[in-house]
Parts: sequence; structure tokens; C-alpha cells
Amino acid sequence: MSGLHTIDTGVLDDPAGAALSGPHAVFARRHGQAACYDPAVTPFAALPAGADTQAWDDLAALVGPDGRAVVIGDCPVPAGWQITWQDEVVQLVDATIAVADEPAAVPLGTADVPEMLDLVERTKPGPFLARTLEMGTYLGIRQDGRLVAMAGERMHPPGFTEISAVCTDPAYRGQGLATRLIRAVAAGVRRRGETPFLHAASDNTSAIRLYEAMGFAVRRQLTFTVVVAPS
Repeated sequence: MSGLHTIDTGVLDDPAGAALSGPHAVFARRHGQAACYDPAVTPFAALPAGADTQAWDDLAALVGPDGRAVVIGDCPVPAGWQITWQDEVVQLVDATIAVADEPAAVPLGTADVPEMLDLVERTKPGPFLARTLEMGTYLGIRQDGRLVAMAGERMHPPGFTEISAVCTDPAYRGQGLATRLIRAVAAGVRRRGETPFLHAASDNTSAIRLYEAMGFAVRRQLTFTVVVAPS
């Protein structure tokens, strides 16, 4: 059983940077002080704490003119960059989750991407692109052959795996599908000897209550910012 008092959660302060320097190094692009995922995989990027103008210039070189990135942390965004979205996000870590495999869940792969993208477009769980499923295992539930719910693995700092893209078709909500999929994804993470964690918008109190009831514990708040590089 995981427990916040028994694991070092420090790498979660910069989950993208820790992942790109560790298990997700295969997706990393680097220039100077900046790093980012392959933009076809996910827009997350990493800057050093207290990033200066040079670090932002390095990120601009990585993403290119008008390139988009998601940065985590409280780094002031310099002039010339456009902020298109910013929010406070609550980070929650597995403390006492009752994990369980889900008999109705099926692994999702490349052939399922069009349906996954359609479900994401209708439910808006967060960034999900054509190659995001390469970041880890994704599970889905189908009803009458149609993909109606999914969840999977995103950032992968050493010893941890983020559960993300949790979404359910509006017509199928209220059946506990998301909870069942989170428990199933968490079961796979636990089997690897890792600890599941996830993020929720700080004003999404219903989701936070659900995650806490499942056995996640709030660790801290982080600022997520979507930025566009200078032209």
C-alpha cells in the first residue's frame, strides 16, 4: 500500500522535467536550459526554477515561432510570449487507493486514436494528441461498440505515473465508469512498483472530492500555463 509518509514526492514539484530526464527521456527535446516533449506527443515543457530570459529563449528555440507549450510552475512569462490559458491545479497522490482491474476495460492502441480524439474533443479532459497514448497504457470502456470512457498514463517522473485523460461520454455519466478506469489504471501502475498521481483544476471541487474518496491525498497546488512563443 502506498503512503505519502513513506515515499519521496519531491520529483512531483516538476513532473514534466523529472519525466523528461528519466523514464520519458525518449520523448525529450532539449535546447540549453529548456526541455519539452515531442510536440506530437504532448505540449508539456520544462524550465528550471526561476527561469530567466535565456531559459525562455531556449524554449522558444525548441517550440519555434508561434509554438505552443504547457509550463508548470510560477515562472513569470516574459514579454513577447502570449498566455492563452492559466489555472491553479491541485496535485493528488495515491495514499490508500483500492486498486482493481476492470473486466470491461480494453487496452487502447493506434487504431483507436480517432475515437479517442473524438471523445476528448467532446469532454475536454486536457491535452490529448494523436501520439499521447505512446506515453503509457490507456484503457477504455465500450458500450454497443462505441468508446464511451477512457483513462490512461501521461507524465512519468521516476517512481510515479500520472493518471490522465479521464473522460466519459456525457450520455454515459453516472455509471461510475471513470472511477472504475482510474482504479484499473492505478492497478497497473502499482504492479510496476510505482505510485499513481493525478491533477485536477483547483475549482473542480467535485472531482477533487471524488479523488479523495478514492484514496488520493492532496499534495500541493501547481500553476499550469499554456504559452505561445513569439512570432
